[in-house]
Amino acid sequence: MDYQVGDIVKLKKPHPCGSQEWEILRVGADFRLKCLGCEHQVMVSRKLVEKNTRGLRKKGE
Repeated sequence: MDYQVGDIVKLKKPHPCGSQEWEILRVGADFRLKCLGCEHQVMVSRKLVEKNTRGLRKKGE
């Protein structure tokens, strides 16, 4: 998949706040993701994001 800054990714497991959607803030070997439910930010390896992605919305959709 082609991940870009600003895209919304839906992951397999929900965050403790209940949201499954994350905004991509940084792309590289690691991704910085921001939870759309509580705005918590985390750094996650590219491998984990690619493995757990269940949906991808491009910026502007």
